[in-house]
Amino acid sequence: MRIAVSYKEGNKNHNKKTPRIPKPKGIIEVKGGDMTQKLTAIIEKENDGYVSLCPELDIASQGDTIEQARDNLKEALELFFETASPEEIKQRLHGDVFVTQVEVAIG
Repeated sequence: MRIAVSYKEGNKNHNKKTPRIPKPKGIIEVKGGDMTQKLTAIIEKENDGYVSLCPELDIASQGDTIEQARDNLKEALELFFETASPEEIKQRLHGDVFVTQVEVAIG
């Protein structure tokens, strides 16, 4: 099972006429001070647990459940942003990630 959710960095100036849409389950929102960054989380079943990956930064984690894998990835991302220099963040942070499906012949 693979869950892939991609979110772009949002605009902080919300139009009051636009209704707020609730965040879907699986969102990875990393907070640092007053700033937030929304990143892609890919979570895949592996053996008895789940592996989570943020492809924008090539940071991974794991957990016994999907929620735990997502939460552990969020914690790993927050620790990265707390400790990495601005140069390292700029070097590792990739642009937009597009997740799609392809159909291939298998026989």
